[in-house]
Amino acid sequence: MAAAPMVPIHMQRAGFDPAPELAELRAGKGIKRIRTAFGMEAWVVTRFADVREVLSDPVRFSNARLQEAGRAPGLPPVSPEERARQLAGNLLAADPPEHTRLRRMLTPEFTVRRMRRLEPRIREIVDEHLDAMERHGPPADLVAEFALPVPSLVICELLGVPYADRAEFQARSNRQLDLSHAVEDRMRAARESRAYMAKLVAGAQADPGEDMLGMLVREHGDDLTPDELVGIASLLLLAGHETTANMLGLGTLALLRHPDQLAMVRDEPERVDAAVEELLRWLSIVHAGTGKMATVDTEIAGQRIAAGDLVMCALPTANRDPELRTHPDALDVTRGGAGHVAFGHGIHHCLGAPLARMEMKIGFPALLRRFPGLAEVPGTAEFRSFSIIYGLTSLEVTW
Repeated sequence: MAAAPMVPIHMQRAGFDPAPELAELRAGKGIKRIRTAFGMEAWVVTRFADVREVLSDPVRFSNARLQEAGRAPGLPPVSPEERARQLAGNLLAADPPEHTRLRRMLTPEFTVRRMRRLEPRIREIVDEHLDAMERHGPPADLVAEFALPVPSLVICELLGVPYADRAEFQARSNRQLDLSHAVEDRMRAARESRAYMAKLVAGAQADPGEDMLGMLVREHGDDLTPDELVGIASLLLLAGHETTANMLGLGTLALLRHPDQLAMVRDEPERVDAAVEELLRWLSIVHAGTGKMATVDTEIAGQRIAAGDLVMCALPTANRDPELRTHPDALDVTRGGAGHVAFGHGIHHCLGAPLARMEMKIGFPALLRRFPGLAEVPGTAEFRSFSIIYGLTSLEVTW
């Protein structure tokens, strides 16, 4: 079995911080040639302005062209038919107009107004899990008992995925995203995930419910192929629980290690919105998002980029750029402010950002108020060092 690839520099962290070499790169040339986890050479872009430039221009920097270019070195071969199925419905692998067509169908389901309708149910879910933690008593693994199950249940109810299946799909998600697993294992997990979602899609086509899968079948069933439905639902399930879960876990640890700021989030409701934005910026759990292929000879940060070159955007260093915030390496929940690229930027800006924000704005204060003496059990925080989405595998807390 093939060895797990080395973690490339743009995915390396030092606790909450990006690798020091990345900060040095941002202060210097701002761009560097690297080798990705999949064995491909790429340019990594580190400055805020340059990252936004790349993310803003799907004409010069294409998501789809990268997928069409063929498999990366070391990846097992797949048939053209399977490759087409893998890409169908995946918004992260599409450019306009295909991306526009797919996203237009989903955008109404993720508006701030629509998310507000979910707020009472999200509060119920948060309270139910806090009740369970309280009954169980300390110590508790915050990741397993709160950070992971809350967004998992929310996205399951939203999509129409049985929550009873959560252990299986969470295990598959971990295998897909964890670079310490051999590539064959990660590909197997991806196939299993699609097969699982295909069964749910078939059920929704036979009897569409009131959830998002049912809505897509009822309103767009003539416009979407079964493979596209599977691809859309698979992406929403994966992104919908993995990202928010890691923000809840890692964000709580960050606040525990900054007790003065924790107190503000706990005791001053008017600060919660800004605190969530600052935690998103400071932690930047998505290392780079999807790679992009240059479609023409161009230039970024004074560096010539040839057509066909792969470009990766280092979101954590972009969000720690002094051009974006003064004292950017300090966590300061009093400043908040949008404009960061934690959710990406441009046409691929995270579709579920309103939902993620709402879950965090509800989850952090509720947790800290329920357990005002919440404390980290020293030595128990385990970071997801090899994962495509950064976070914690576990964190024991007491109160």
